[in-house]
Amino acid sequence: MIRVALAGLGDIGTQAHLPALLRSDRVEVAALVDPDPERLAAAARLVPDADAHADLAPVLADDTVPAVVLATPPWITTGLVADALRAGRYVLAEKPLGTSLAAVEALTALPHDRLQVGLTYRHDPALARLRDWISGGLLGAPLLIRAHIYDEPRADDGPYARRMRATLDHGSPVVHEGAHLFDWLAFLLGGGPDEVADAWALATEPGLGSPNLAGARLVWPDGTTAVTEFGWWTDALPRCAVGVLGSRGYAVLDGYTFDLELRTRDETRVAYFPGDRTTRSFDRQLDRFCDLVSGRTGRAVPGLAEGLAGLALSERIVATAGGRT
Repeated sequence: MIRVALAGLGDIGTQAHLPALLRSDRVEVAALVDPDPERLAAAARLVPDADAHADLAPVLADDTVPAVVLATPPWITTGLVADALRAGRYVLAEKPLGTSLAAVEALTALPHDRLQVGLTYRHDPALARLRDWISGGLLGAPLLIRAHIYDEPRADDGPYARRMRATLDHGSPVVHEGAHLFDWLAFLLGGGPDEVADAWALATEPGLGSPNLAGARLVWPDGTTAVTEFGWWTDALPRCAVGVLGSRGYAVLDGYTFDLELRTRDETRVAYFPGDRTTRSFDRQLDRFCDLVSGRTGRAVPGLAEGLAGLALSERIVATAGGRT
């Protein structure tokens, strides 16, 4: 059993990471960390044998806890990753690792081979199946990819509204949601784009820290083009989906369920996978993290290089949009 600490007990920590940790037969939740006493107490009721701390320092001083899961806001995560790596811990850190490429690049000076980036949904079997369809030539090439990533509806007040407004103060959805999509595209196509052809940003109401709608057109060396949109903070949200169109076929990935459909001249295929997307992806992610900690694998996937690539592309889009994202 690997003794693991979970730091950050907000929504993603308590609704995704903690359930995955409790489902696993490979880990023991040894410590819970959050500066909010109410959140800490609520999580401690679920794991009464875990130590509870307001900050990470006591965990990093305990050599019986070799692994840390960070489910913290990105403007906090960077420093915690650095502290944990300096202490010799294995780290699974939520994406993005920070809100600027410069801040996260400083991690390259640390022993970052123990760092796995929480680009969770790249572990989903749906992405592997879609990659097989693409690499197998079922769709043809070059491709037109239309990716519409919409999440986080608007709320009038309360903790969720305050959290989302704080997040927008540190960058638009192209930074936060883009971390996932840009990793998916690199996974599907074997690498990232070589060109940000154009980009745009739009705020649907005054007073937001960053525009809540943004997008870009990305181009790969073979001419494959991705038209991307990211959106938060509207009362109604468009469908979240990734469509891949080529001369031979069309595939679509449902952004919420990760159900897949492929249509060609000769056939229609559908692919469904057991369980819900969040459960299976977080379980598979944690299993790969356990492989890293236990030495079954020597490389974190995805690691710091993948996290940096997503941030670098986000910043290129910001620059192309004139700094408006």
